[in-house]
Amino acid sequence: MIDFERKEHYGLSDLLRIVALLRSEDGCPWDRVQTHASLRRSLLEEAYEVAEAIDREDPALLKEELGDLLLQVVFHADIERQAGDFTMDDVADGEVRKMLFRHPHVFGGQETVQDADTVLEGWEAIKRREKGQQTTAQALDAVARSLPGLWRAEKLQSKAARDGFDWPDVSGALDKLDEEVSELHRAAAGDGDVTEELGDVLFAAVKVGRFVGVDPEVALHGTCEKFIRRYRAVEEGAAAMGRSVDQLPLETLEALWVEAKGS
Repeated sequence: MIDFERKEHYGLSDLLRIVALLRSEDGCPWDRVQTHASLRRSLLEEAYEVAEAIDREDPALLKEELGDLLLQVVFHADIERQAGDFTMDDVADGEVRKMLFRHPHVFGGQETVQDADTVLEGWEAIKRREKGQQTTAQALDAVARSLPGLWRAEKLQSKAARDGFDWPDVSGALDKLDEEVSELHRAAAGDGDVTEELGDVLFAAVKVGRFVGVDPEVALHGTCEKFIRRYRAVEEGAAAMGRSVDQLPLETLEALWVEAKGS
């Protein structure tokens, strides 16, 4: 049994200490055997739960979920502390130095920048210098492959657009989307690679979203929620007929779906 001081309020140093204790020889067998790989999914899940709390505009839930995400960060840092590679202080040191370097308009004596878009343009240029990226292709290759596909597509397109590799307005993006949908039709009929053409359609749809200022993940999330609401209405309509969805013909289901869309 490890004795841990009881306090009215704990801080970050207490979290660092308790994780170290949990991973010690006298700690928890489960915590002790975890690795970066075994915790990878938990890290992602906690990040998405933070996003859920933000979407709900729930400060109490956000505080809790940020704590769960922080625990994941501390846990990964403690694995490396035990390996002798770096500590949580080293993580913080690197991030502070990065913020100082990437905000020359605040900390570097440069002229103050008031426009957020100008800050973002400078941020991208500084990141490329910092990472030694000489070409846009190198910057594209550095975009994390673990990102959700729609977000990764958006980041790739945004970086290429800074070189002028883009249409002047949304009409070109819409025409390209129509072209890709036509190619998907042909592939589905047996003339082409369906997986490739479906990917092209999604990539083109993301491009349209960029021009109209819509986050593709947000848009798809909204559509998923809409599908749930409408499917619930279809189930309720089927139940009112004394049937389940799988007992009704497609024509009836389509009629219920159209009714749900109008409600």
